[in-house]
Amino acid sequence: MSVSHPLLVSAQDGDGAIPIRFVQAGGVLDGAARRWGDRHGFDGKPGQLLVVPDADGEIGQVVVGAGATFDPMSVRGLSARLPGGLYRLEVAAQDAELATLAFLLGAYVFDRYKARPDRTPVRLVAPDGVDVAEISRIAAACALAREMVDTPAADMGPLQIETIAREIAEKADAEITVTTGDALLEDNYPAVHAVGRAAAPHRAPRLIEIGWKLDRTDLPLVALVGKGVVFDTGGLDLKPAAGMRNMKKDMGGAAHALALGRLVMQADLPMRLVVIVAAVENAVSADAFRPGDILNSRKGLTIEIGNTDAEGRLILADALTRAGEHQPDLTLDFATLTGAARIALGPELPPLYTDDEALAAGLLAAAGQVRDPLWRMPLWPGYRGALDAEIADLRNDPAGWAQAGSVTAALFLQKFAPTTGAWGHMDIFAWNPRARPGYPEGGEAQALRACFQYLRTRFC
Repeated sequence: MSVSHPLLVSAQDGDGAIPIRFVQAGGVLDGAARRWGDRHGFDGKPGQLLVVPDADGEIGQVVVGAGATFDPMSVRGLSARLPGGLYRLEVAAQDAELATLAFLLGAYVFDRYKARPDRTPVRLVAPDGVDVAEISRIAAACALAREMVDTPAADMGPLQIETIAREIAEKADAEITVTTGDALLEDNYPAVHAVGRAAAPHRAPRLIEIGWKLDRTDLPLVALVGKGVVFDTGGLDLKPAAGMRNMKKDMGGAAHALALGRLVMQADLPMRLVVIVAAVENAVSADAFRPGDILNSRKGLTIEIGNTDAEGRLILADALTRAGEHQPDLTLDFATLTGAARIALGPELPPLYTDDEALAAGLLAAAGQVRDPLWRMPLWPGYRGALDAEIADLRNDPAGWAQAGSVTAALFLQKFAPTTGAWGHMDIFAWNPRARPGYPEGGEAQALRACFQYLRTRFC
């Protein structure tokens, strides 16, 4: 990846950049800008944008309504609304880094399958003091996760996820191992194999593991785990058409784990790193796993299948167990795991589950710092009984009396999570269900920036 984002220009090359000013509600504009604002009803409300011409009829400045207080993430919506050209942000020094990143996040466009009209790009001069390389890396990590989620399942199968993982490992001089198809049984990943075995041979299930700096035993070890269900039909418990429509995004956890892993390695954070992704397609065929089946798991716990559409937790069971074998100091997993999380918190606020108070406090603080929201949810022990099964160690579909589907899914994962260090689980949506400036409908990176901020704060 280039050092600088293609839309980010260094300060020394920023001559002639158009200033973007942010005005609070009721704020005062000067001279011609005030008269122009009065003519166009500009009063500083959030989202208002005023393009002010200069004496020659060119764009002299842009004024943006900031409401009562300026939110740096509001800059995310500017790229799609501004005429092409070179701009500079007039923001306070403490807001410059986050506002610049917001601009780059808002400039994301997925154009693999649809040509976009040619237009002069909207570029930004990097404010003084902003680490251009780091901002560019973070924006690129979010773009990678979004591009993977946006890509249809036909072009983002288990093999394509493996290919991306190999490219990441190669560029970072990291080790990578991939266990595919029936070799999953030989290497003791029975739940991953069971969920993915119904797919076509060229879309066989696989367990992907990247290891970085593993020989540096003086450094702490962090494990990142991602759910990579490239398409979820629901299996034999088939989803309805509406529920299946966007299931290309069910590999969003894998996309986040790989993107965050790449970001950590590019930033050369002082840690050892293991990235583990289980990539499968939950398909329907004569070999599909069935309701009532008893699956083995890498940990040795048996799992009774009550619903084949609760498959993500099954592959994560094996992946988390494998992570625990490395004895990590910290494990973070990402998964588009439950619809119940959306019912509880909606599409924009991912729940965080952890039984470690320090990790919860650190992640929530980091989320607030970089405006990448998380909300802690309880690992409520009273619902553990909903996972009890009559003829197996546990069931994958919690008993209905517990109702809290996102909580019980997290409690299921907790049984397989590493015990040598803190563990955090993020039940992400990885999707914008509605288009708005800076947030096109489609793939979204959630909790990725918060986790990176936490890692660099804790370990640097």
